[in-house]
Amino acid sequence: MNEKPSTAGELTHLDDEGRARMVNVGEKLISHRRCVARCEVAMEEQTLQRISSGNLPKGDVLAVARIAGIQAAKQTPAWIPLAHPLPIDSVEILLLADSSQSCLRIQATVESHWRTGVEMEALVAVSAAGLTVYDMCKAIDRGMCIQNVRLASKTGGKSGSFVRPGEEVFQFGTKGDE
Repeated sequence: MNEKPSTAGELTHLDDEGRARMVNVGEKLISHRRCVARCEVAMEEQTLQRISSGNLPKGDVLAVARIAGIQAAKQTPAWIPLAHPLPIDSVEILLLADSSQSCLRIQATVESHWRTGVEMEALVAVSAAGLTVYDMCKAIDRGMCIQNVRLASKTGGKSGSFVRPGEEVFQFGTKGDE
């Protein structure tokens, strides 16, 4: 179920002398990879209400954040120096307004058939979506906080599956998904 944490001697992005390197994945088998990453953007209740109602001068925050997340996933190697360019099969961004916590919950699901995982693509996607929400709403709420950026789950590859304990399942098409 859970992977054991790496120790310094097992870090694959370091060579034998401790220098950064891009891992050679050429000999790895191609497999279906799927990763889910999440974060929350905490904000004032009024800001969340305005996002949900579409009442902001810069336009549809949820639509723009969704596109930003998709675009960012496709550009991950430009953000993360040792990430491999890889073929992405799909990127789905879910945005859920949570009025009980006064936050916008963001989830990115990225899938690929390739030799390396899509963890970074999913993490970059939720980060970019959260940053976009901040950018579009900063004029009314500079106190917003992008928090808890995390890998929720992954499947595929040699290391198998990982599910972060305590992560609830979000489904597309639920109330609040715009």
